[in-house]
Amino acid sequence: MRRIRFSVAYDGTDFHGWQIQPNLPTIQGTLENIFSQIESASVKVEGSGRTDAGVHARAQVAAVSLTNPIPPDNLRRAVNRLLPPSIRIFDVAEVHSSFHPRFDALAKTYEYRIYRPEVCDPFQFRYVHHHPYPLDLEAMQELAAGLVGEHDFTAFAASDPSDAEGRSKVRSIFSSAIEESGPLWIYRVRGNGFLKHMVRNIVGYLIEGGKGNHPVAGGPTVPAKGLTLWSVEYGSVTLKP
Repeated sequence: MRRIRFSVAYDGTDFHGWQIQPNLPTIQGTLENIFSQIESASVKVEGSGRTDAGVHARAQVAAVSLTNPIPPDNLRRAVNRLLPPSIRIFDVAEVHSSFHPRFDALAKTYEYRIYRPEVCDPFQFRYVHHHPYPLDLEAMQELAAGLVGEHDFTAFAASDPSDAEGRSKVRSIFSSAIEESGPLWIYRVRGNGFLKHMVRNIVGYLIEGGKGNHPVAGGPTVPAKGLTLWSVEYGSVTLKP
């Protein structure tokens, strides 16, 4: 049995998130269907994390175990021929049998894009949160910087079925910054792990601060479409576009 690791980029607009769900299109379900065709048997695709419905990825990392001897480059070509154009795999490699894309990850980076002009560019619409209203960028930058370090992010997390297991909601944020880039304000955050809706609630918190409010906890959950999983790090290797 071979363990295959790969990166996967996707436009999440038309999918109900990463995790497989009955009778709904998901990234994991689509990949499992394709790899199962190649393997001629049912297979399980595991990812570095579960992106929500409508969230995108530039470099989600996943792994699958196969008996098929097809070389990695040929496997990449075969899978991409069968996938819909909104999903593509790359950086396919054979790794040790115990590799797990979630438990072996050391850090992840997410990016959230806020489109500021009054009229939203239709070619940006699927990938941004359109917010043309007045905001204080410096206030938002100060709040973003204050999130760096190890904190309990319970206030920034949505309820999750795993809450019953009593898992810690302490996470380490290595960098957190928002900056202007043309018509976009881009928030980028890098940490050792993220809770359900955590980044989207952080952005809501920053926006409240930018409005002149004084948020003390997670803000309103901003739309999923502005969020992209940008990269995942494994030791000295960062899998990114």
